Amino acid sequence: MNIGTNKGQLFRGLAILTFTLLMSYAYGQKGQVVTDAGAIKVNKIVDSLNHPWGIAQLPDERLLITERSGHLRILNNDSTLSEPVEGVPEVFNTGQGGLLDVALDPNFDTNQMVYLSFAEPGEDSTASTALGRGKMVDNRIEDFKVIFRQKDKVSGAKHFGGRIAFTPQGQIFLSLGERFKFDPAQDLTNHLGTVVRLNLDGSVPEDNPFIGQKDALEEIWSYGHRNIISAAIDPATDKLWVAEMGPMGGDEFNQPAAGKNYGWPVVSWGSDYDGASIPEPTTRPEFADAAIHWTPTISPSGMIFYTGETYPEWQGTALIGGLTASGIVRVQINGDQAEEVERIPLTVRARDIEQAADGTIYVITDEKNGKLLHLTPLQPEGEARK
Repeated sequence: MNIGTNKGQLFRGLAILTFTLLMSYAYGQKGQVVTDAGAIKVNKIVDSLNHPWGIAQLPDERLLITERSGHLRILNNDSTLSEPVEGVPEVFNTGQGGLLDVALDPNFDTNQMVYLSFAEPGEDSTASTALGRGKMVDNRIEDFKVIFRQKDKVSGAKHFGGRIAFTPQGQIFLSLGERFKFDPAQDLTNHLGTVVRLNLDGSVPEDNPFIGQKDALEEIWSYGHRNIISAAIDPATDKLWVAEMGPMGGDEFNQPAAGKNYGWPVVSWGSDYDGASIPEPTTRPEFADAAIHWTPTISPSGMIFYTGETYPEWQGTALIGGLTASGIVRVQINGDQAEEVERIPLTVRARDIEQAADGTIYVITDEKNGKLLHLTPLQPEGEARK
């Protein structure tokens, strides 16, 4: 099911969006919201994070939080923030670049491995997205090793991608932006505008779609993407879903399939920033189309599939952080089809989402003094939480 508006409605929609954002920021973060799962309290835990980007919960319920500036912090159980964790790689902290996602190895309980994606600096002010891992020992990262580097390093400070998703079969999906270079997203000799699939050590799975193909990089799983910073595995099907930044309009919700081309920059549901039109995906059937497209944009960033018991109404649905949507966009999946079913207005730029061990939700916000918010059920006054 496609959700969107005609391009002729774009500017009217953007005007409404701008007004909504201005009103949101004027009134600030909401203290509580009403959702399909009932009333929820929005608790501010900290507000001193420097452009936080990724979040992961440790088995002892502490949180790892990346800051784009290049710091990894630990939020302790008493809500205090640690000093920057030692052992983190040097990053290209320019524009949208920096320290990006953080994820725990599926076997973290036994190996204590932490994965970090980041913008890695190159020569002459170039950069590309990289993925590495190291062992967490006594609140520091030891023996950090880069296991994948995006080819090629290019100039510019936009569209790094960087979301990490682990498959139940023991592989890693990593999203890679096209670095605002457009055409390379159609070229299989580089990693720009792709999703790559790797083994946990960075080697290439033997069943990747371009294994043995001349003039194609074997790490590539799908291509023709613009900038993906929302990615998660649907536990009901074990399939990867991503929410992808469009240009001026045309954000997309896609289920990247092996070897498929998603059309950027040849087709899009959005328009160029100069107002020039781009052919819609339906005009080029050789490209895979989106399950959902959004105009005005939601600017998706961060995503989980909710599996907890705290909010039964959300079970099995995707929760997507929205920068311009100023909250969480909830999406219902039905096979290869998808439909937006709810928006949870938080009046913040929601950068990433994490499900806590108790089924509640953490959200980090994209700002210089970034917040960590904790969404908990709103209890009637005097009633303890069960």
